[in-house]
Formats: sequence, structure tokens, C-alpha cells
Amino acid sequence: MFTKAFRVKSNTVIKGSDRRKLKVDVSTAFPLLSESELSEVVPNKEEINVVKVYAHKGDAITLYVLHKNPLFFELEKRLYPTVYMLWQYPNVLPSFATWAPVIQKIAGGADLMLPGVVVPSCGLPEVRQGECCVVKVVGNEAPMAVGIAAMSTAEMSSAGMKGRGVSVLHTFMDNLWAYGDKSCPALISDAETTGGEVLNRDENNEEGEGGEEQETNVGELSDCPNGQGVDQETEKACAEVEGLRLTKCESENKNEEEEEVNLDEQISPQGKDEMDALLLQCFLHALKSKVKKSELPLLTSSFLRNHMFPCCPNGKQLDIKKSSYKKLSKFLQTMQQQHRVVRVKELTKGVESLVEVDWKNPVLRSFRAPAEPHVEEVQMTEDGEKTYHPPEITILYSVSARVEPLFREANKRKGTVLQPGEVRAIITEYVKANELVDENNKNYVHINPILCDCLLEKSEYHEVSILKWDDLFSRTLSKMQECSQFVIAGQQPIMKKGHIEPIDITVASRGSNKKVTLIKNLEMYGLDPIDVSAALQHRVQASAVLHPVPGTKDKVLVQIQGNQIQQVGNLLLDRYHIPRKYIQGLEKAQKGKKK
Repeated sequence: MFTKAFRVKSNTVIKGSDRRKLKVDVSTAFPLLSESELSEVVPNKEEINVVKVYAHKGDAITLYVLHKNPLFFELEKRLYPTVYMLWQYPNVLPSFATWAPVIQKIAGGADLMLPGVVVPSCGLPEVRQGECCVVKVVGNEAPMAVGIAAMSTAEMSSAGMKGRGVSVLHTFMDNLWAYGDKSCPALISDAETTGGEVLNRDENNEEGEGGEEQETNVGELSDCPNGQGVDQETEKACAEVEGLRLTKCESENKNEEEEEVNLDEQISPQGKDEMDALLLQCFLHALKSKVKKSELPLLTSSFLRNHMFPCCPNGKQLDIKKSSYKKLSKFLQTMQQQHRVVRVKELTKGVESLVEVDWKNPVLRSFRAPAEPHVEEVQMTEDGEKTYHPPEITILYSVSARVEPLFREANKRKGTVLQPGEVRAIITEYVKANELVDENNKNYVHINPILCDCLLEKSEYHEVSILKWDDLFSRTLSKMQECSQFVIAGQQPIMKKGHIEPIDITVASRGSNKKVTLIKNLEMYGLDPIDVSAALQHRVQASAVLHPVPGTKDKVLVQIQGNQIQQVGNLLLDRYHIPRKYIQGLEKAQKGKKK
């Protein structure tokens, strides 16, 4: 779960009521902890931080940090210990022992397979399926991994010690461990484990890829003398896990380089040079004629969308992926380090902004802007603020493979984008050219084989032979790909496939009875989240912050304190004139109190 880096959402100091709740939860989850030990892991006076993070797969996790070390993490309302807590109290959970090379595999993201488990003389610990347990190296009681038992002890024995034993959640040397002080486990000797033996197994039996790897590792170490080299085993595990981390990082970097090489092979050097020149031209043009000092700091995504794209000459398309930089962040970093034109800073976690522009830079001063592209200029108010014009949104339809035969006579192929009026005209012309209008009633159209294949369902083939004109048009549009064209002042028209995402307004809870209002999808309607958050702060006198939207690269959401749906709605409707049908969540606004 923590093999890849996680993203920190918030970091706050625990409240008194939450501290008491945490103490109860820890006592329930780990009943073997004494009262004094419980007071040490959840002290009454010392500061405990509650850190909310998102794992790389999107899981929401809460960390409880004491003295800069995470001691517990909460996943799906269940509390688990970290290796830092377990090194202080190694016997609070049932444990399974294994060899050092197996720990190396586990640190790489594998689960503990039963062929790799060392069975001590006293037998396996009694566990139930789904119960929290830990994994240790032979001869050392210090846990190296935390997970959930994939089956009960009885099921493990009945399965002949084959299959998955522990589903691992957290390991020594993963990113959760790296969030702490990165200390290493101490040697805690265990006489029972050092005298344990590995069960004999048939090497030809296969238990999946993970099991086969673990079985091979155990076989390699079967000659290790029992009770000897205990500390060497732990040191070997630490060294091999660290080596695995380095190898993994090198592998990931190599994969990224290979992807870039594959993309480079598709783009000629001349094409990359031309895109680099266009990128630099749009960058300098935007800084010289579009960006105002009052706009700083400016989100890099907003700078690209609202300033650089409009400076692209007619007939050309700005595509950073086709340049040698591949990413906007890399291009801006070059402009900052080599030319010192701008300064980029991460004001919010994961969101970069332009914070400074050197207007006297020789590169910028010597640049001569070409003829302005034919786009509508952005007007400014007397206060220096942009005059916002709501986007003109046009619903269009793209010819799909299903209805392409209907449009061939009009030379419209798959992917051609048409307005509803154009679709209606082409269908009318097709019907008249093929003499499909009913002679007795002009309101009906006969279905020929092409109309049948394009518009009817299989169950209707033998039942429907005639359709009304309105039904014919509506069926045609329903079989086409819906698109939307956004025309925003100062920008080139933007085409988007699928349904239009409305501006989403929701209310969420933070902490105990604290509410915040979240606003998403502002960028799609040409609204700068920074401008909207500033306007809301001024209007409701409450703090507002920007957060990156999980799962996206350049979208941010505005978070403002309190339930402000009514004020947000008034701002969007009255000031920005966004049509009500493109705003979602207004129905959740607080209603006025009855007198």
C-alpha cells in the first residue's frame, strides 16, 4: 500500500476529544498493551498530529504521528500499527517468521506466501482470517511488516502450508516508514524462532508467482545453521530491502526514459525544434502582453490555458508533449534556471504557481510579439480586474460508426462534428433522395435496410417499419457521439466529447462539526480558481484555499470555510452569469429560518 509515494491532504494537531477516542480505539485494537504502555503511545500532554493522506491508488488513510514518527494508520475505520510502534512493543500482535530474502520480496510489494513461513517448535500463532498480524525475520522479534491474515491458522495447516499467508499493508523501508525518522529496527532475540525449522515441501508444486518466489528463497536458505547469525539475518534484510528500493527507483526511471524515447521516435527532430520555438514564442508573448503584475501569483495551469494558448498563431497548435520538454513544469524550470525569466514555486502541495516575472530580463525585453491572433481581447474593468464573459456553449454531435452509412451520401465520415440543424438537414435530404416519405401521411418515414441497421434495436427489426419525423431525428442524435464546443473570451474554441461536467458545489465535514464548501470544474468555464476564491473571501469574510483534485494533473478545487452554497451560487449566477443548468448542488443550500 505504501510502496509508492502518498499525497498529504492535511496535517493538524489532535483535539482533546479525538485523543480520548484514539486511546479507546488503540486499547480495543491492541488489548495486550498495559495501561502504562497505552499512556506512552497515546500520551495525554504531548502533541499528536493527525495527518490525512491519499495512497497512490486513491485510498484515504489517516496517520497518527508522535515525535515525528507515525505510530498508527487508519484504513476503512480500522486501526493498524506501524513498524515504529511495533519496535517498541513487538508482542502486541501475532507474528510469522521468515527469512531475509523473503522480506526483500515483501518490501517490493509482494504478500507473504506460506511456503516462505518458518514454523517454530511451538507451532504457528493462532489467528483468524482478516486478523491483523506482523512478519519478522528469523531470530529477531522486531517486526518488519504489518498485514492481514489471508486465512486462519487451521486453514493454513489444512492447506499444507501453501497459498497466501499474509496480505501485507506496510513494511520497513516503505514510504510510510520514510515519513518518520527512518530509523532501523533493533535486535530483539527470540529463542523459539531461532530454533524453528522450515517445513519440507515439494519444489515442483506451484502456488502462483509470489509463492514460487518465496519457496525458492526458503530453499536457498535451508542450509543456514539454526540459532546462528541472528543479527546478521536482520542486517542482511535491511541491506537487501535498501538495495531493492534503489533498484526499483532505477527501474522506474528507466521505464520513464523508455517511454520518452518511444515518443521521441514518433516525432522528428525538426518537429520537436519547431514545437520548442512555438512554445518559447507563446511563453514570451504571454508574459509581455497578457500577464499583469496584479495577477501574480498565477497557477501554471491557468497561465498555460488562459495566456499561452491564446497567443498561439492561427493555423498552429501548441502541444507541449510534442516538444523536447514533454511537460510544462520542465519547460518552466528551464526558463527559471537558464534564463531567469520567471520564478516558479509550489504554494500549495502539488500545485505550482508563477510567483515572479523579471520584466527587465534581456530575453523578454528583446522579444517582439508577432501579429495578435484573431481572438477576442479580454476587457479590463477600471479596478484592473478581468471582465468575465460566460462561455458560449454549443451542443454538437459527432458521426459515429453506427450511423456513418446515413451520412456517406453527404460525404460526412466517422468523427465529423455537426450541429443539430445540419444533422436534421442531412437526414431530410437522405429520406427524400431515397423516396422514403409515406405517400398517404407525410408525417411518417418508411424504414429501409440502412435506417434499420443504424437506428433500430435488434428486437425492433421485425416490428417497426415506419417512424415519425421527430422520432427519426431523435433516434439519429441518440446514436451519435455528443460533443460540446466552449467559446471563451480570449481563447480559441475548445471541443470536448461527452456530456458537459457542471460546476460542482458540495459541503464536506472537517473534524468535529466543522463544515467546508468545495467547488470543482471552474476551469472548464474559463473561471480562474484563484479569482473565484478571492471573490468569495471578500464576500463571506472566510478563509479559502486551493487543493489539487485527486486523480487529475492540472485541476484544482476551491475550499472555503463554512456552508457557503448560497453565496457561491449567487456569485456564479449574478457576477459570472453562469447558466443555472451548468451549476450542480444549489439545491443543497441552507434555507432561511422560519420566523
